[in-house]
Amino acid sequence: MDCHSELRQKIRSLHTAKEGQVLDMLVAQAGLSAARCAAISAHAETLVENIRSDEQPGLMEVFLAEYGLSTDEGIALMCLAEALLRVPDNETIDELIEDKIAPSKWGAHLGKSSSSLVNASTWALMLTGKVLDDENDSGIPGVLHGLIKRLGEPVIRTAVKHAMREMGNQFVLGETIESAIDRGIAMEKQGFTYSYDMLGEAALTEADAQEYFKSYSHAIDALAKRANSKDIRQNPGISIKLSALHPRYEYGQQDRVMSELVERTLEIVLQAREANIGLNIDAEEADRLDLSLDVIEAVLADQRLAGWDGFGVVVQAYGKRASALIDWLYQLAKSLDRKIMIRLVKGAYWDTEIKRAQVEGLEDFPVFTNKSATDVAYICCAQQLMAKTDRIYPQFATHNAHSIAAVLNLAKDKDAFEFQRLHGMGEAVHRQVLQNEGTKCRIYAPVGAHRDLLAYLVRRLLENGANSSFVNQIVDQSVPAELIARDPFALLSALGDAPSDAIVWPPNLYGDSRQNSRGWDLHNALDVEAFNAARAPFMHTQWHAEPLMAIEHDGEKAKKLNNPANSDDHVGEVIEATLSDAEQALSAAQSWIGCNGDKRADILMKAADLYEEHAGEFFAVLCREAGKTPKDAVAELREAVDFLRYYATQAPDSTVQGPGVITTCISPWNFPLAIFTGQIAAALSAGNGVLAKPADSTPLVAHVAIGLLHKAGVPRPVLQLLPGSGASIGAKLVSAPQIG
Repeated sequence: MDCHSELRQKIRSLHTAKEGQVLDMLVAQAGLSAARCAAISAHAETLVENIRSDEQPGLMEVFLAEYGLSTDEGIALMCLAEALLRVPDNETIDELIEDKIAPSKWGAHLGKSSSSLVNASTWALMLTGKVLDDENDSGIPGVLHGLIKRLGEPVIRTAVKHAMREMGNQFVLGETIESAIDRGIAMEKQGFTYSYDMLGEAALTEADAQEYFKSYSHAIDALAKRANSKDIRQNPGISIKLSALHPRYEYGQQDRVMSELVERTLEIVLQAREANIGLNIDAEEADRLDLSLDVIEAVLADQRLAGWDGFGVVVQAYGKRASALIDWLYQLAKSLDRKIMIRLVKGAYWDTEIKRAQVEGLEDFPVFTNKSATDVAYICCAQQLMAKTDRIYPQFATHNAHSIAAVLNLAKDKDAFEFQRLHGMGEAVHRQVLQNEGTKCRIYAPVGAHRDLLAYLVRRLLENGANSSFVNQIVDQSVPAELIARDPFALLSALGDAPSDAIVWPPNLYGDSRQNSRGWDLHNALDVEAFNAARAPFMHTQWHAEPLMAIEHDGEKAKKLNNPANSDDHVGEVIEATLSDAEQALSAAQSWIGCNGDKRADILMKAADLYEEHAGEFFAVLCREAGKTPKDAVAELREAVDFLRYYATQAPDSTVQGPGVITTCISPWNFPLAIFTGQIAAALSAGNGVLAKPADSTPLVAHVAIGLLHKAGVPRPVLQLLPGSGASIGAKLVSAPQIG
């Protein structure tokens, strides 16, 4: 394996690596002395003091100073802005506005802000809140108040939407690329350059992707007229999202992505080369990184890009793979004899990454779990980039005074890199850097209509609204400057190797009651390899299913079963129960009431463990007999395991004890393992006996499951399997109480 391939494997191995191990590696690699760290903090403290004394604070700082996200009003605004993204109708909008605005004390903020925009918004919110406040309504005034309220709802709705639009416009340079360019001329005269971002989230349809493509192409044509310097660093640039250019930008569609998206991306990149502007491929969610690297490598390898230094990639420092990714990009540039740009950011999807890892049952998080770790990673990656400027032009995107001070301290040549900030944020500190340090500064400027704005706006507010964020703390005079400028290495050392107590680790999502089911991340190449390796031994297995009863069965003649997605794939055979078998099973059935709750719980927990131990067989039989996709197979198994563990926690509770009856569980074909197992686990947990009849088309999945439940310790008389047609068997079993 060559160095390039080894680095790619290293990136994959670090996806959900242990946080402490990754940080130890980064800190050791950086090797910053205590004296150097102290010098950086001292410089950062000076920057903080200068920002606070600046006469032209940015709107984000002003907004957070008045409406911090720790206040009821700030939370109301965030909820309102975020929820408006999904509200389907005016009635719901009216209810949402009433719920979020009426309880808040907007009058307390009236006239307090230094911004006329914030003060004007406060007036509107205060008046809206008074109209919606029902506390003092009574008699005739109450009737009139109600009338005003009803007549005023469309007005209120329009006013709130307009207020959100006005606030959002402060963070968007223009609705069109032409208007954005015109508006940016004033800042260009001060020495700033721009990187334009055409707003919009991932394409959901091919039509969406084509619209985004046209938007990028049109923007590049417009920017070409402003690219007047031979030095590409002095020209405007553009950022593109790969997810905007393809509606199925996911690992499972790799072949299609590589044949369609690479060509589409290359066309845009070649247009940027012709225009002599820089183009950055924006960072996406962590589950898309591996696929992004395939696309990036394929595009950059095109010989038509030789001699052009404008190809760029965004790296997120909060990701555990950031350092290895930088090494991989450097080796790629070196092997292709290219010079590239790397924009280093801290990361924009932290909340999403944390929640997704929990929900999908990953072994760990793909991102660091506390701010100090991300700040340390950013500095370590910055030092790494500074050592690779023969092939990389670093672009440091940050508003944090300490991070900026660190970059300046690490820099040997101030002409070898640039700083970047978001339009509407970090204005004061970047103005200082431009004027006092002589470094290049670029503004990342979103461009788009209001319908594309809210998702971007909410992401910016979430990133910077937390009490621990630099943008939030910089406006809080009660927080000393030296506290804001603290050395993140020292803070990280004080925290130790223990993960953040505020975040629940994916395996511990359900606390002490039960373990979360194991996830398989099928966006990750290593997990895909593990998934395929687990099911490989069963890809040609011929399963046999038959009634599993307390007594011997008669059974029908064996029926062959084929893969519904591949008729040539013979999966196995089933012997269906006869009517006589059903009668005998009913006669032999026993409840489980004689087994105490703790014992039942232990057996169900053991069954859950056995399910996970036999994951490969379940994946194979689910895909081959039920026609499940790999992702659906993983979801089926995880849901079944969660059912077993959940009902196990209920078994010892005498309040949910059943009467010890015999129940019939008849499951649907579309969830042959999850619902099948859930029905059975619920009945067994309560002490009941079970007659389980799987869907006609999926008896093999059921046979594997029942076999493991028996192996775990559920007695056969308590749990019997009766595969067969719904007409012959189901009708006979209705004489027993049913679940499902």
